This record gives sequence, C-alpha cells and structure tokens, in this order.
Amino acid sequence: MYKRILVANRGEIALRIIRACRELGIETVAIFSEADRGAAYLELANEAFCVGPPKGADSYRKIDRVISAAEIGNVQAIHPGYGFLSENAHFNEVCRSCNIDFIGPTPEAMARLGDKNTARKLAREAKVPVVPGSAGLISEESEAMRVAHEIGFPVLVKASAGGGGRGMRVALNDLALKAALQQAAAEAEAAFGDGSIYLEKYIEHPRHVEVQVLADLHGNAVHLWERDCSTQRRHQKLIEESPSPHLSQATRVEMCEAAVRLIKTAGYTNAGTVEFIVDGSGNYYFIEVNARIQVEHPVTEMIAGVDLIKAQIRVASGEPLPFQQSDIVARGAAIECRINAEDPKRNFQPSPGKITRMMIPGGYGVRFDSHAHAGYTVSPHYDSMIGKLIVHQATRGEAIDCMLRALAELRIEGIQTTIPLYREILQHAAFVEGRIDTTFVERSGLTQ
Repeated sequence: MYKRILVANRGEIALRIIRACRELGIETVAIFSEADRGAAYLELANEAFCVGPPKGADSYRKIDRVISAAEIGNVQAIHPGYGFLSENAHFNEVCRSCNIDFIGPTPEAMARLGDKNTARKLAREAKVPVVPGSAGLISEESEAMRVAHEIGFPVLVKASAGGGGRGMRVALNDLALKAALQQAAAEAEAAFGDGSIYLEKYIEHPRHVEVQVLADLHGNAVHLWERDCSTQRRHQKLIEESPSPHLSQATRVEMCEAAVRLIKTAGYTNAGTVEFIVDGSGNYYFIEVNARIQVEHPVTEMIAGVDLIKAQIRVASGEPLPFQQSDIVARGAAIECRINAEDPKRNFQPSPGKITRMMIPGGYGVRFDSHAHAGYTVSPHYDSMIGKLIVHQATRGEAIDCMLRALAELRIEGIQTTIPLYREILQHAAFVEGRIDTTFVERSGLTQ
C-alpha cells in the first residue's frame, strides 16, 4: 500500500480523496491554484503546493508543475480525480515514466477508450451493441451523406474526442447535415484539439444509463450495477439515480455483463464507467467509456456498499479485488443532485461569489459531499458545481421524499444555486413515475 499520494485536483473531489486516504492511513499532498489558496480542505492534507495562477490551463492542467509537486512531496502515486488531467493519456505516461503510479487505467487502455471511434470498434469486438452509424471516422461530406441515407435521418454528428456534449450536432436532412459536419468538427477542434468526427443514428428520447465497472491487475473485473443519468440539460447531467426506473431486470443484467466484457476486451483496469443509451423499446447501445471516477460515483457507493475511491487506490497498488460479482448486491435506491452555483431562471448563468450562510442537511440516508462552507468564495474560474446531495432509502419513492426534505434543509445564501430547480423536477409527475429521458427537462419547461 502507498505511504503518500498526490491529489491532482481541487474542491469536492480533492476532499473526497483526502478523506479516503486518511482512512487508509495514507498521507496526502494537495495542489492548489492562487484562486484556491487558503481553501479549508487544504488543511486536511499533509502538505500543499501552489501550482500556478487561477486558470486551470495554467495550474491544474500544467503537467510539469503537477509532477514537480509530486516529486517534491515524495509521493508514490497520483490520484487525478475527475476533469483536468484525469483522462489525459500523456499525463498518465509521464507519471509512470517518473516512477509514480497513476491511479487509473494504463495509458494504452485510456487512449483506446478515450477515442470514441476506437471504443466503438472494441465494443463490436466484445459483442456489445453500438448505435448504427459510420464504420469509422468521416473524412468526406459525400461519405457522411451516404451513411446518413443508409441509416436514415435524424443522425447525430459526434466528435471522436472529448465529451460533455461538445462537438455534437443533430441533423434532420441533407442541408442540416452539411452545416452540422462543419460545426461539430470546428467545435471539437477548438475544445479538444481534435476535429475528428463520426456519424450515428440519432435515438430520439433516449435514456442515458451507465454501468460502473472495477477491474484489478490480476484479471478480475466486476460491475457495480447501473446509474440512470437521464435527467440532463443540454447533455449536462443534473440528477443521477440507481437503480434505473423502468429498466427490466433482464436488460439490467445483460447491459452490466456487456460492460464487463468490453473492459476486459480493452484490457482496462481500475474504476471506469461504460455509458449506454436506451431507446423506448428497451434496446441498449454503447456510446462511450469514461476512464476515470465519475462525479456521480456516490450513487453506486450507496447501493453497492463499496468505497470506490479506496477501491481505486487498492487496485492501483496491486491488491486484487476483495469480492466477486456475486458479492455485489444492489440494495435500495439512491439519488444524487448536483448542486451548482448557477441561476436556472437566467439560462443557468454562473453565480460566483461569497457564500454568506450554509446549512447542511442530515438524517438517515443523507450525504452531502462538498468542500464549500459559509465564508467560502465560489471562483468564476472553475466548474460551477459546489456540492453533491445524495440520499439512500429502501425504495425510489422514499428516496424522492427524502431528497425533497434534504433539499428543503439545504440552505446556501449569498449566491444563486440549482436547488429550486431540483425541487420542481422531483415533484414533476413524469419524474415521480420514472417517465424521463434526456430531453425531459427541456420538454417540461422546468428551466423557463
């Protein structure tokens, strides 16, 4: 087991990793930008080093500065959390070349699955259903037209690199497809430095369901069941839950087993998430793999009873998984709401500033993961998420009631947050009945 780990991240996930390390008896080295200097959670690390100015590109994403902090801090491993350098295969390689373990998959597996086109090929090899579309990358407009007419409109133009809804365009006809090809490629090039695109059939009103997987260095791999992330706004997740409502048990088991086949085929190790979309008939299709811990990992921790951060660390250090697939039993229902410093009534405009008052909910089955507190200043330089409210109860209905109660208790003053929106969503008939898909929030008019 490691003696000392560098946490290459900030905020909520940095605190989450520091806590897990402390319980494992591992010392931690934190990094921070000038914008995060003095943050309270840094006091819980054994050491902390400044890696640059406020912008993430000049601090948290600066590979040389992160590695320097790791070497000065005399660590054996780096945990990247999510975002920033977490899915950067080059950073992964640099860590290993410096004899520092990267707590995650190998650079090779990360590169294979980080490219969506290659990942689709691997999925086909593993006999995992993929959305009908182009066999590879699209290089010519004529080729895109041929594929679109073959699979039928509407089609989705997607960037091979990146995620978060960027580099994606829906086309309903030939004219729209021509524009979508240019727009998606340009956006992907600007966001990820890679303008490669491919085409797939656009599944209307899909559900977004993902499977949490965990694989060790000894050939063992398991799934920890699924999370439903269908409650989104413009491809950005708002609410995640498990189990997925209205997904049959047979489909659930089949999808989870398919996810394990894929990661084994890819030679993947550590924690990861295999994402699928599910159509109105219950057919599921692979879309991508997130080669890192997810924001919504607490949902799985609550229903599966496994600390995923600790599991990541143990696996990276060479320990075999302490359980088999039959040991992973999903219990109850869990829901997570991402608490963002945004104003839903103003098109989710960011709301940075000082939190003047903060009251955290509690009680049976309630968990709040956050680095924020009264007096904390939300920076305009980073993602607007300031916390995650998670509840776990025996049934989905009880979990909804518990979440509504917890949201009523959660008070964050001085800035605008998404708390009022979640109250509306959780009481909407379609959500209560599980009749949701990725377009539910927009169609319902809840963000108007």
